[in-house]
Amino acid sequence: MKRTAGPERASSKSQSRTSAAQPRLLSGGNPQIAKAEGDAPVQAYIAAMPGWKRDLGCRLDALVVRNVPGVEKAVKWNSPFYGVEGMGWFLSFHVFIRYVKVTFFRGTALRPVPPGGTQEDARWIDVHEGELDEKQMADWIRQATAIPGWETGKTTAKKTGAVKRVPPAARR
Repeated sequence: MKRTAGPERASSKSQSRTSAAQPRLLSGGNPQIAKAEGDAPVQAYIAAMPGWKRDLGCRLDALVVRNVPGVEKAVKWNSPFYGVEGMGWFLSFHVFIRYVKVTFFRGTALRPVPPGGTQEDARWIDVHEGELDEKQMADWIRQATAIPGWETGKTTAKKTGAVKRVPPAARR
């Protein structure tokens, strides 16, 4: 007698396909998403963020979209990046165990300066559960889009005036 897949069998197959499509969470709970440009990989990253961080990711993404018409998006180094054509990337965020780090690549030019950071230009804020100040974040986002951002090779820093990442070894 030929066996046919019953409801339980079909269900278990679709569950295994669904779990296989789920992005792997790296240490700290950060989703592993392949490097790609556009909204789709950013939305995949946000959908894979664990627990309360997923809602925070949705809120951050909505704040950027609402305040930056025509924003460009990408996932690089397992983090969503947001930028403006010709100006470079201005913001990224990354999941950690207890918070989400929101980095402004030219954060020293923002007022008030976000509290975290020791790099030359970048500053960040660690957002813990229930602590997102949407008004302040929206203000920083608007300020960040008005100044040249960080370029990762899409266009040249000379064209945009953006900060180009130079590895420490190349600075010598």
